[in-house]
Amino acid sequence: MAAKVIFYALNQKFLDSDEDLPEQAQQVMYYSLAIGHHVGVIDCLKAIMECPLAEYEQWFNQLPEGAARRKMAGLLKFGEITIDSTHSQLLAHAFAPLAEDLNSLHQPWSQQLLQTLYDIEQEPAIYLMVKRRQ
Repeated sequence: MAAKVIFYALNQKFLDSDEDLPEQAQQVMYYSLAIGHHVGVIDCLKAIMECPLAEYEQWFNQLPEGAARRKMAGLLKFGEITIDSTHSQLLAHAFAPLAEDLNSLHQPWSQQLLQTLYDIEQEPAIYLMVKRRQ
């Protein structure tokens, strides 16, 4: 089986507890979720996109040299990368031309990524986990 890349998006979060959260603590919980402290919180990730590893490399190699290309190349080195609100503007700017290129075989992936980056801009608690699978 050929290696592939799977993009997972945060689908929901839930507390790892059977007890209801007291009213006074709700604001603290929401604040903790927003800043990324996941003590007692489980993230549920949902696969939103999948592509062969070789095509993933072709796709991101179309990006100009710079931070966006290095971010996406990190998957090859580390086996996974996280894309969050700190990356959304950088990646959206880099992938926008590919999303508009009608002749690109990777246009649907670029469009999906741009939509997800837009979603992250609207709700910064959302993030992507991109993983290499064998």
